[in-house]
Amino acid sequence: MKNCSLLVLVLSILVFGSCNPKLSEEANYQLLPLPKQVSWNGSSGINPASIVPSLQKAKKEFTSGNKLEGFDESGLELDLVSDLNLKNQGYELTIEGNQILIKSNTEEGLWYGLMTLDQITQDALDQNAFMPLTEIKDEPALDFRAVHLDVKHHLEKKEYYYELMDRLAAMKINAIIIEIEDKLGYQLQPKVAAPDAYSIEDWKAISDYAMARNIRISPLVQGLGHASFILKHPEYIPVRDDPESDWAFNPLDEKTYEVQFDLYTDALKAFTHANYLHVGGDEVHTTGRNSGKSALELQLIWLNKVSQYAEEKGLTPIFWDDMPLQNAGLYRSIYNPNLNEAQIDSIWSINESKLNEFVDMFPKNCVYMRWNYSMPESPGNKRAIQWFIQNGFNVMGATAGQTRWNLMPLENSNTANIRDFALSSIDLNTDGLLLTLWDDDSPLFELYQRGIATFAEYTWSGQQRSEDKIHTAFRQRMFGPELASGEYAFVESLEGPVAFWKNALLDGRDRNRLRNLADPINQALIELPNFDSAGTWTEKYQDRISKAEENLILVEEILSKIEDSKKLALRNTYNLEAYEQVAKVVQFTNQALITLAKLDHPSGEERNIAKAELAGMEAKWNSIESGLEEVYGRTRILNKPDDYILDQDHHVHLANQGKKFSDWQFYVEDLFLEKIKE
Repeated sequence: MKNCSLLVLVLSILVFGSCNPKLSEEANYQLLPLPKQVSWNGSSGINPASIVPSLQKAKKEFTSGNKLEGFDESGLELDLVSDLNLKNQGYELTIEGNQILIKSNTEEGLWYGLMTLDQITQDALDQNAFMPLTEIKDEPALDFRAVHLDVKHHLEKKEYYYELMDRLAAMKINAIIIEIEDKLGYQLQPKVAAPDAYSIEDWKAISDYAMARNIRISPLVQGLGHASFILKHPEYIPVRDDPESDWAFNPLDEKTYEVQFDLYTDALKAFTHANYLHVGGDEVHTTGRNSGKSALELQLIWLNKVSQYAEEKGLTPIFWDDMPLQNAGLYRSIYNPNLNEAQIDSIWSINESKLNEFVDMFPKNCVYMRWNYSMPESPGNKRAIQWFIQNGFNVMGATAGQTRWNLMPLENSNTANIRDFALSSIDLNTDGLLLTLWDDDSPLFELYQRGIATFAEYTWSGQQRSEDKIHTAFRQRMFGPELASGEYAFVESLEGPVAFWKNALLDGRDRNRLRNLADPINQALIELPNFDSAGTWTEKYQDRISKAEENLILVEEILSKIEDSKKLALRNTYNLEAYEQVAKVVQFTNQALITLAKLDHPSGEERNIAKAELAGMEAKWNSIESGLEEVYGRTRILNKPDDYILDQDHHVHLANQGKKFSDWQFYVEDLFLEKIKE
């Protein structure tokens, strides 16, 4: 019996010991955003698994609306200390011996300490390591770190919004500006609501969930311009500024304000934790039905009325600031890279009086949002911000993680722009920064995560590490430590092929601007080879063919890298699958161009190969398209309802050019296949 018992004991050690390997003394910790001060001082001897229950309990206390002050359980202690030399959202985190202590002067700071502890614990668990000995002192560089949710052209599935709030909270994002347009079930102006709009109660539940994670959602309800979602309906023609255009309201018609205030009122029922009301106001010139008043005066009349509404509701209005600058002749100087500070000062000395003439009409309670998605570091942009500050106005900036790119964000997720505007905002001591994520051309929202993480880093931490190191940290946070290595980086490499894809099957046309063509197949699409003049087509399109051949190899490498990454990722493989679908779409176009080059070859054998490839091209595309829709459809509502009314599409938004997802996203591919058939 003794020998039998010993055998059982040995087997138990072998079985259970193999499942629970000895914890390592070392691990690679990649926190995002990076704390202001952090020191790693070795291993604590604390098993991270032992921390998880108390960590989860503390998080649940906060998200349930309870106080974290005084929380003390299983070695995790949270204390409020009023005399800490920290900003309101700052915290101190210490792991020492068997004790973890988080201190702050606010409940929000304790929450952010938990978010950092959560990342440390996850890294330790991922790498089978003890918790580290560490001392962290941390606080945000900017108080207001907001992400823009633009739902004008589509909605995500509700569960995705809840998951998104958890992700944003982990990165210490503390605000959302939601551009709600017609995706809210308005009660006071029900005609405005899209047939698939979420109800006030649906959005309120999401807003409550976000607020429980210290993310305050405030609505953006567009006006004076960008009002097509309202004015496209015949009932609202009387309040149009131009009766033929659904773009802008008449700012001199009192019924304009009845409509807008009704929409604001319902939006505030949905987003009850709002502290801002973003009223839009960009990219619009009105005449007040030929009133004789200047566009600037008319805009300020409107802005004062909507700002007064916000003030009466205890809210701060936010206004896009571009039109006053345009009307004063100052806007273009912001985007001219050849102008130095002296030249900018000269332009302002000539034109500033046009602003100053109306300065007393600018509402004092308004935040003037200086948006710039390409040159925030320019002297003209800084000069515009300074004008608002010098005249006693509140000003914040807006950068972008997505502008008018198709399929996915480009320019390294717009990292340089995000960095420059964040650093400029810190230097100018503004209250915060907004990351806009425009739905105009509507890539999958999941593909914005890298840009959001970059924004979270720079707005919380400033510039403490390089772009590459930030993206390394993102990969570890997103997928786990195996993918932190640069050998698994592929997003930036995919950007070039995606940019090429957009118009590669077109002949001198832009994908967004085809809908008004009488015969887009013959007016817009690339020519097909003529068998009677072999080689002529190849000569004409040689640069394009060469680029397709180059991209074909690159994208194949990217697809292989994504496949390897999916096997190694510990979490969030959906993100990888989404990029994989983008790469497959791009690869179809590369292969199509190479096939056409074969068709143009004088060799009958090459032509026969090309003909066989062309014969199977529609089936191949249908497989790619259905695969993408399956992946996208897990988080996104793909199609608009059949009874949805499209507007006049003043700014050629790709996602506004069809009700069915594939009809606008892949209109060019459908035309190409039709041309091949013909």
